[in-house]
Formats: sequence, C-alpha cells, structure tokens
Amino acid sequence: MNTVLFNTHDIVLLITIYQCVLFALFLLTFKKGNTQSNILLALFLLSYAAIPLDTLINYGAAFRVYVIDISPNIFYFFGNAYWLESVFLLFYVRSMIYKEFSLKRQDALLFVPFLLYCIYEVNIWYMVDHSSQVAILSNYQVAEEPLYSRFIGLFRECFRLFCGVLCLIELQGYQAKIKDKFANIESVDLTWLKILVIGFLFIRADAILVSLAMFSSFEFDVIIDYERLGLISNYTVLLLISVLIFFSLRFSSVFKGIESNGTVTSPLDKSPIDPRLIDNILLYMKNEKPYLNHLLTLDNLANQLSLSPRHLSLVINRHFKQNFFEFINGYRVDESKQLLQLSVNSRVTMLKIMDQAGFNSKATFNTFFKKLVGLTPTQYRKEHSKPDIKAA
Repeated sequence: MNTVLFNTHDIVLLITIYQCVLFALFLLTFKKGNTQSNILLALFLLSYAAIPLDTLINYGAAFRVYVIDISPNIFYFFGNAYWLESVFLLFYVRSMIYKEFSLKRQDALLFVPFLLYCIYEVNIWYMVDHSSQVAILSNYQVAEEPLYSRFIGLFRECFRLFCGVLCLIELQGYQAKIKDKFANIESVDLTWLKILVIGFLFIRADAILVSLAMFSSFEFDVIIDYERLGLISNYTVLLLISVLIFFSLRFSSVFKGIESNGTVTSPLDKSPIDPRLIDNILLYMKNEKPYLNHLLTLDNLANQLSLSPRHLSLVINRHFKQNFFEFINGYRVDESKQLLQLSVNSRVTMLKIMDQAGFNSKATFNTFFKKLVGLTPTQYRKEHSKPDIKAA
C-alpha cells in the first residue's frame, strides 16, 4: 500500500473526468429545461472527459503500462474526442441562443476533420499487428514523434480554436439582438456562457502554444517548457468545468432564445410605414401602459397590437430609431419621473418606484434614468418633487 499510483497532476485529471461524466449522466436524465441543450452539453462533457483520460494514458506512467497490457488498440481511441468537443460546445451555444435550433446540412462539415482523422488512425495504427503496436508503445519517446504527426496535432488545436471563435461570434451576435426582443435583459443574459467560452478559448490557445513549443523543442532545439503549459491547461479545465456545472444548472432552464438569422429580407423592410400604425402604437402605449408589465417582450406587445413581432420590431427600429429595450424602458423612465414628482411618494423607496414603473432591475433603472434624464432618480426627486393637487 506504499506504492504511489498518482501524483497531484493525475488527480486533477481524474477529478475532471469524474465531474464531466457525472454531470453528463445527470443532464441525460434531467427532465427540466431544454432537452436538446441538455443532450448537447452532455455530449460536450463526455467528449471532454475523454481528453484528460487520453492525457493520462499517454503521459501517466502507471496508466500507460496498464493500457499497453490490456490492449494497444484502445491507446489512441480517446484522442478522437479532441475533434468533437469543440463542435459539441458550438452546437450547445447555438441551442441556447436560437429558438427551435436544429442541425443543418452544412453543420456536417464540422465533423469532416474527425472522420478524416479516424481514417488516418485506422491506417497508421489499427492495421498494425499487435506485437508491433506493443513495441512502438514500449519504445515511444515524445522527441521522436514524426514531423507529420506534430503538424496534425497543430491543425487539431487550430480547428478547436476555430470552433471556439465561432462560439464567441454567435454569443456576440446574440447580445446585440436581445435588446430588440426583451425589455428586461437580465433574465436572458448569457454573459456567464460567454465567459466560459472565452475560458475554453484560452485553453485551446494554450494547446496551440504547447504544439508550437514541441515544434521548437524537438525540431529546432529551442527548448520551451511545453509540459508546464499543458499543466496550466489541465488546472484551468477543472475550474471551468466546475463553473460550467454551476451556471448551466442555474440559468439554462429559464433561458429564452431568439430567432436565427436565417430570415429573408421582405418588401416590408423597405416599404413606407403607415402613419396610422404609428398613431395606434402611441395611443396604445399611452392608454394601456403595457410597459408596466415587468415581463413584457416583443412577442407579447406584438400580440397585443395584432402585429407580427417582425413588423413591430421594424417599426420601432425605423420610426422611433430605437431597439425594443430602449423603446419600452424610455416609457418606464417617463412613468418613474411622474411618480417621483408626487409628494405622496417622497418617502416611497426607489425599489418600489422602480417596480411601479415596470422595471425589475435596479441597475437598468438607475443606468437608463441617468442616461435619459441626466440625473439619478434620487437627484430628480429632490429637484422636481411637487405637492399633490387636491380636489376643491
């Protein structure tokens, strides 16, 4: 019992594997939230679990010997996951962003590198006889790896980084559009996922550095500590997976997506806006005050006005020169100004004023009020409070 099987670095990898597999199994049996998103996240986690396992098999002394004894044929099997995890993360991000997300024919192109690598692996490894496989593995040295193998590894890491950049582009596009759909954006904010995507981008960039460091060390005799770079990535992954588990459980089940970009420009986009429609919208906003509803969305308001969400969004953008978020919260600011002017509300808390005006976020209330009025709500109340007008 005195034999040391694993060092600290191995334990970090084992914990990462355990977290990924356990959470993936939970997601596959979880009945709430978006089932499709849960499945895609589970596939991402399972594929990512295979990566530290591949690292342990290739670089963990105890694991390496054990796997050679079992079967050399499983030695490179888990390395296939490198070509899949970033693709599954991209699909997960898209499923979180877009309503009724589904895979398209062109998405199959993202699996081409994986398929090509499988063909390559079958030819250079699985077609080799057992004794030759054992001899290759027993005498394996990182420094003696063929040059073409290093190029494949570098391409793999660049492909993973490319998928990560696509994730970031999707999220940035989403953040630019949510203000056209929602008046309260806090409940649909995916900043947490953007931070995670950036974290995984860091890991993939670090992996590229590891590949370049190996080129430098073994091909050009310029020694760079690629092992330390790899360890940084391993510890960062453990942290990111822990954060992913926490935030995905907390927010993903209540998230509402937006429509995809795949809409064709219609004549409505350039046609003149009917002045009567503008008058109807203004009259409805004045008399019915739909903005007092904390949960108001573009779809809700369009339904109340008997318009399509797309038509209403075009009118707000083209005529009022605002997005939906600005349009609705502008009315809420006007409502809060009226409330703050009444002396009867002089002792009413700002939270209650905010609530009565339709805001459900103190940050949005304060930021938007200061932006439109030039004063904070408290400053405005002090300067504009007036006595109530009583009937004679």
